[in-house]
Amino acid sequence: MRIALVPLDERPVNVDLPRQVAAIAGVELLLPPDDAMPDFRAPADVDALHGWLRRLVVSGDVEQLVVCVDTLVHGGIIPARITDDSTSTALHRLGLLRELKATAPDLRLTAASLIMRASNSYSSVEEPSYWSEYGRELHALGGDLHRMLEVDATGGERTTTPVDTPVPDAVRRDFELRRLRNHTINLAALALHEEGVVSTLTLTADDTAPSSAGSAEQLWLRHWARALPRGHEVLMYPGADEVGAVLVARAISERVGTPTWRISCGEAGGLDRVPNFENAPLTDSLNRQIVASGGRLAEADETPDLIVVAHAPDPARGDYFGRRPDSDPVATASTVAAVRDALDTGAIVALADVRFSNGGDPELVDALADAGLLLRLSSYGGWNTAGNSIGGAVAQAAALWAGRSLGTADDVAVRRALLTRILDDRAYQSDTRLGMHEAEFAGRIGPIDESAQEAAEARIARELQGYLDRVAPAGEPWRIQRLTLPWHRSFEIGLDLAREDW
Repeated sequence: MRIALVPLDERPVNVDLPRQVAAIAGVELLLPPDDAMPDFRAPADVDALHGWLRRLVVSGDVEQLVVCVDTLVHGGIIPARITDDSTSTALHRLGLLRELKATAPDLRLTAASLIMRASNSYSSVEEPSYWSEYGRELHALGGDLHRMLEVDATGGERTTTPVDTPVPDAVRRDFELRRLRNHTINLAALALHEEGVVSTLTLTADDTAPSSAGSAEQLWLRHWARALPRGHEVLMYPGADEVGAVLVARAISERVGTPTWRISCGEAGGLDRVPNFENAPLTDSLNRQIVASGGRLAEADETPDLIVVAHAPDPARGDYFGRRPDSDPVATASTVAAVRDALDTGAIVALADVRFSNGGDPELVDALADAGLLLRLSSYGGWNTAGNSIGGAVAQAAALWAGRSLGTADDVAVRRALLTRILDDRAYQSDTRLGMHEAEFAGRIGPIDESAQEAAEARIARELQGYLDRVAPAGEPWRIQRLTLPWHRSFEIGLDLAREDW
């Protein structure tokens, strides 16, 4: 089985994680050539990318195609926010999907398109340059407009008074036109799905909030999803960087069936909380990620194939950017108990560690290791947003189920993926990165220069290898083969693990 993926960008979470998902199931994943991929703010070579896709489809060497629309039409997740492509140019590029389907009518095509974020920050690292001066004001403007939309929808008092905002008209015009372009592409993707060009469509909301520009746009998109006969099949939920891995897992699972899942949480009420950077309760995000990966929730009288245990969010305690939030011993103990109970059923068990944003809960991970439960998990996720963490964990577990059903599952790949996430999400994000935040990274995400990066990578590799030596089981000598800071900043690492006796 061969699946091709156009990833969201070139970072490990969008390339290595989907590759690991495919490897778990024993499936080959084809990726674009390096010279066609984006490089941080520099967009992908869209012409080269389209040429690769045409050649691949004409050759007949691929059964399923998973496409991140932001890369297909703009060259990546950040270029989708900052480039000056016209709406007509973007729509023309999106039309390639119709061409590919006409060339290969049996091709199963899955697409993911993002609802553009409006980050509540003054960081312009991943945004237009004016974000450093007006970022929080633009985020607030989206919230105000969303609330006005809700008043309109509920028959409240309507007003044509301009929104009161300190954002200059030129900046506001530029940003809102970018949002309008993104929304037009999402509507066009809905049309491609309705026409049958796209078999599965996800519209995921990147870094949003209950009242925000992205949440308002979801209302409009849901209207059209309700209006179109096939619209109920469209998947809409919080997420971004995990989408490639989730949809690769779905493409594999579709080959063998629909796995059943059960959601478990040790804390009463934990599933009802809304995680940071999202606009829906945790239970909704878990359910939607499960469905996106090709699964469904088990009925009450069914024995599930897989269980996802959620370490419930606690937004009031903060996150792992620059400081260490306090863990909750009671919550930790309840999640350990939930993991033990899930493992005792014999099901495939995924752990979504969404207690904190931007890093896993070290107290939980270490408690699981001490109890001998950590490496009995099939997958783990605790990086960045709840959607990212849930999606990664669910995708790896779903791939294992599919691989076992196909008879091609790779146990070494399962272990490699699990250890990679533990090292990244717990050992680096929640420990080593904090220790380096001020000295090596000057109290910010980045960027850092070449000499500082070399020293930082050496320290990270040394500390993570020490943690790996502590948690790896006896008889499995794993080592860090490669470690990089791919975007020359602290926020993400690239990590390759090798087992020395293989």
